Amino acid sequence: MVLAANPLIQVTPGLMIWTIVCFLITLFVLKRFAFGPIQKVIDERRERIRESLAEADNARQEARKLLEEHRKLIAQARQQAEEIRAEVRRDAEALRERAREETEADRQRRLEETKRQIEAETARSLAQIRREVAELTLLAATKVTGKVLDQADHKRLIEEAVRELDFSVLEGSRN
Repeated sequence: MVLAANPLIQVTPGLMIWTIVCFLITLFVLKRFAFGPIQKVIDERRERIRESLAEADNARQEARKLLEEHRKLIAQARQQAEEIRAEVRRDAEALRERAREETEADRQRRLEETKRQIEAETARSLAQIRREVAELTLLAATKVTGKVLDQADHKRLIEEAVRELDFSVLEGSRN
C-alpha cells in the first residue's frame, strides 16, 4: 500500500473518531441552542408575513367594499340632486303659471271694471242726451207754437221726440 507522503492526507483512525465526536457534539449543541431558536424565529417571521398578507387581503376587501359604498352614496346624492332640480323646476313652472293666471285674472277684472264704467258712463250720457233733447224739443215747440205749453203737453212732446230719436246707434257702440 502506498502511504501518503503528506500528513494531512493520511488516515488516522483516532483523529477521525474524535473529529466525528466533536462534529456530533457541535451538531447537537447547534441544533439544541442555535437551530431551534433560529427555526423558531423563521417560523414566527413566516407566520407574521402570512398574517400581514391576510390583513392586506382583508384591508383590500374592506377598501373595495368602502369604494362600492362610496360610489353608491355618490349615485344617491346625484339622484337626489336631480330630484331636487326637477322639483325646483316644477315649483318655478307652477309659480310662473300662477303668476300668469293671476295676471290674466287681474287683467280680466280690470277689463270688466272698465266695461262697467263705460256702460255706466254711456247710460249717464244717454240720459243726459235724452234730457237735453227733451229741453230742446220743448224750446222748439214753444217757439213754433208761440204759446206756453202745460205739463201734459210737455210730457207728450218729450215722449214723441225721444221715440223718434234712434238711440240704438249709440247703444250699439257699447257692445
